[in-house]
Amino acid sequence: MAKIAVVFTNYGPYHISRVSRLNDHCIHNGWEVVGIEMSRQQTTYEWETNIRDLPFKLVSIITETRSWHEVGFQILFARLNKVLADVDPDVVAIAGYFEIGMLYTLFWSRWHGKKSILLSESTEKDFARSWWKEGVKSWIIKQFDAALVGGNPHRRYLLNLGLPANSVFLGYDVVGNEIFHPDNIKNLPDPVQKPYFLAINRFVPKKNLSFLISAYAAYRQARGRDAWHLVLCGNGELRRELEQQINMLNLTEFVYMPGFLQQQELLPYFAHANCFIHASIQEQWGLVVNEAMAAGLPVLVSNRCGCYEDLIIDGVNGFGFDPINSHQLTDLMMKISSKETNLIRIGDAALRHIQKFSPDYFAQGLIQAVNYALHNIQTKS
Repeated sequence: MAKIAVVFTNYGPYHISRVSRLNDHCIHNGWEVVGIEMSRQQTTYEWETNIRDLPFKLVSIITETRSWHEVGFQILFARLNKVLADVDPDVVAIAGYFEIGMLYTLFWSRWHGKKSILLSESTEKDFARSWWKEGVKSWIIKQFDAALVGGNPHRRYLLNLGLPANSVFLGYDVVGNEIFHPDNIKNLPDPVQKPYFLAINRFVPKKNLSFLISAYAAYRQARGRDAWHLVLCGNGELRRELEQQINMLNLTEFVYMPGFLQQQELLPYFAHANCFIHASIQEQWGLVVNEAMAAGLPVLVSNRCGCYEDLIIDGVNGFGFDPINSHQLTDLMMKISSKETNLIRIGDAALRHIQKFSPDYFAQGLIQAVNYALHNIQTKS
C-alpha cells in the first residue's frame, strides 16, 4: 500500500476536483491519498471552498485566518515538518518549487527517502530567462523523481531542464468539467439578456484587459448596432483604470463588470455567453479556458497562453490570436459574431475536445508518475 500526499498552496475547487478523482482511482489500487495545503486562507484568489465531507483527508499547515506568507519561516517550517512526519507519505506530489514551503517539502522528501513528483505548468516562454537561474532551476528539477505537467510546452521545458523524457507525464491542468456542462447549466437565468463575449480574469496587467477593451471598441464601431456586448468578470488593482477606459471610449452601456464571482455565480454567465475570450500576455495555462470549453463555448485565446497548443484547434473549436495585435482580435470578434459562423458547431467541438482534459486525466497521469517514481531507480546529481 502506498500513501500519496498532494501538496498545494491552497485547496480550491480545481484542486478538490482533481484530488477527489485521484482518490477514487487510488482506492482501487489500495493506495491512500492525503491532501496538504500551506494555508486555508490565500490571497491570490478569493475562493469560498467547501472542504466538508471530502473523500480524502485534507490537512492545513496554517489554520489561522491568515495566509502562510504572514507567518514566519520558522513557524511554517516547524508545522510543515510535523505534518509531513505525521502523514509519513511514500510519495509527495508538490505544486512547484518556487515558493519556500514547496522547496522545503522537496528537501524534506529527499532527506527522509520519500519519492517526489513535481506538479508544473511552467513553460520556457513564461518569463525572460537567465542562464544562471536556469542552471539553479535545472539542479532543483533534477531532485524530483518524476513530474506531472499541463501540456506539451510544459513537458518540453522540463526536458530542456534535464528531466528524463519517460519521467514526465501529462494531465495536470484540468477542472471538473461536469460542473460546467451545458446540460447542467442551460436552465440558469440569463444575467445579461443580450448576446455577449465573456472574459473572466483578475484585473492585473498580465491579463491584458486594456488591450481587450480597445479591440472591443474597434469591433463595436465596425459592427454597429449588431455588435455583441462584453462581460468582464473579476476584480483587482486595475479596476478603476479599466472603468476610466470604458467611460472614455463611451462603452459604459455595453460593457458589464459584475465583479469577482464565486464558481456557482459564474455558471449563468458561462451558460448564456456566445463566445469566451482570454487575452493574457503571459499565462502558464489558463484554466478558465477549460471551463469555457466545458460549457460548450467557442473560444478566442491568446497564443501566449500555456493552454493554447493543447486546447485550441484553430478554426475548429476556436481561434488563437497575437495578444499585442488588437486588429487581429477585432477581426476575430467580427468573424465569430457574423451570421456566417456556426457557433453551435464550434462550441460542440470545444466541448468534445475538453473531455480528455478531465480529473480522470489528472488522476491517470499522476498515478503513472507515482508508478514511475516507485519503480525506477534514478541517480540524482
